[in-house]
Amino acid sequence: MATYNASSYQYLTVQGEGITHVTLNRPEVRNAFNEGLISELQEIFTTLGSDDCCRVIVLQANGKTFCAGADLNWMKSMANFTKEENLADSRKMALMLNTIYACPKPVIAKVQGDAYAGGVGLASVCDILIASTQARFCISEAKLGLLPATIAPYVMRALGEQAARRYFVTAEIFTAAQAKEMGFVHELVEPDALDTKVDEVCQAIISNGPLAVMACKKMVRDISQQAITPALLEETVERIATIRTSDEAQLRMKAFLEKSK
Repeated sequence: MATYNASSYQYLTVQGEGITHVTLNRPEVRNAFNEGLISELQEIFTTLGSDDCCRVIVLQANGKTFCAGADLNWMKSMANFTKEENLADSRKMALMLNTIYACPKPVIAKVQGDAYAGGVGLASVCDILIASTQARFCISEAKLGLLPATIAPYVMRALGEQAARRYFVTAEIFTAAQAKEMGFVHELVEPDALDTKVDEVCQAIISNGPLAVMACKKMVRDISQQAITPALLEETVERIATIRTSDEAQLRMKAFLEKSK
């Protein structure tokens, strides 16, 4: 079991073990990113990814906004950065996003409010998006003469290339209902039903074999962009043959066949 001190975080709160809630806690600035928040997200997802007690992570936010992207004061401090300083800063953001995307545990984004710019990226690296009907999304970087570079690989996968072609260049706001139609949001619920739906999906996950859940997540990440070749077919054969012999699979298959728990 990995260990962490939940009280040591300044910009996050962390609660729970089997179902762990990681909450962005900067409501006064609409949960915008600064260097500290990025660092804390990087640290907690690295830790939870190796924590055997953690089965699923719910990424949520305190206040009315899920995440407004970059903190304006933080952006001001970067105004005079050199090219090298900009590269180093951008790498921290890119590493944090990839750490969440590659986290072995399933990550659910509970999007209760608006997500802008990097906030859309943060939602995109999660495995399952459950959003309030009041939530709105905007990939707004072009308005500032910027581009959504570090979030682009994840947003394009989650939103789809055709939608990205539009919303990257228009910086238009789109609603959670539109996001659902595009396949970006998995579940769209009224605000007062958000907690119930998130818990329902969490319970569905933790009722499954923990090793199988992690293997399923990794398989999607590994092969979703690959061509279907003889080598890929052989890889899938290897994956199923390997997991069939695991203690978890043997116990669960036996219980299923014998109609026991």
